[in-house]
Amino acid sequence: MNAQSDIAMKTDEVLRVELEVFRSEHRDLDSAIAALAEKAVSDQLTIRRLKKQKLALKDRIARIEDRLTPDIIA
Repeated sequence: MNAQSDIAMKTDEVLRVELEVFRSEHRDLDSAIAALAEKAVSDQLTIRRLKKQKLALKDRIARIEDRLTPDIIA
């Protein structure tokens, strides 16, 4: 099952809870990346890996937000 069909099968309430969890994880990754970047000898591989995880979370957040936000026809 892919992420898109996984989202389609969940209730709005479950998606809202997941959305908050993902937003929190996204903020935590942002803080971790900033902390690593400030170190004199930063681990660029780890920073890249964390940024990739952060981007994946951002995509999941966007998909859930799209699912929860009704289309408004102007």
